[in-house]
Amino acid sequence: MNKEVLKALRERFTPGTRVELVRMNDIQAPPPGTCGTVQGVDDIGSIMVKWDNGSGLSVVYGEDECMEVKDDD
Repeated sequence: MNKEVLKALRERFTPGTRVELVRMNDIQAPPPGTCGTVQGVDDIGSIMVKWDNGSGLSVVYGEDECMEVKDDD
C-alpha cells in the first residue's frame, strides 16, 4: 500500500463517517445500498465498517467500493 494513498484514505474515511456499499466481491457481503459507519482504515487500506445490518466486513481498497453518504438523522 502506497503511503500517500493510505494517508488519503484515512483522511477521507475517518471514524464515524457514514458510507453506503456500492459493491463488494464477497459471498457474505451485505447487499449493495447497505449503510454503515466507518471504524477506521487499517494498514493495508481496508476500510473497516460496522454495517447497519450487523456485518463487520471491511471494504477492500481496489476491489470493493463504498461511498460517503449524509446521515439524515
